[in-house]
Amino acid sequence: MTQRYEYKFVRLGEGFLAARKEAEKTYQDVIHQHAQEGWRLVQVFAPGIGGYGAAKYYEIILERQR
Repeated sequence: MTQRYEYKFVRLGEGFLAARKEAEKTYQDVIHQHAQEGWRLVQVFAPGIGGYGAAKYYEIILERQR
């Protein structure tokens, strides 16, 4: 039997530095909210470095069985 998964990508903190700071504060709430819907955290990804040495945005990668 093959297990099948679906994936969801939630991007946080795009935009100005204030938006990124807010994303750093709220990412745990976003993960908990999705967990209640059956999603499992796979990874928090922060591609590229923007100004002031901070990530340009954060992407939360989630999965759940179909």
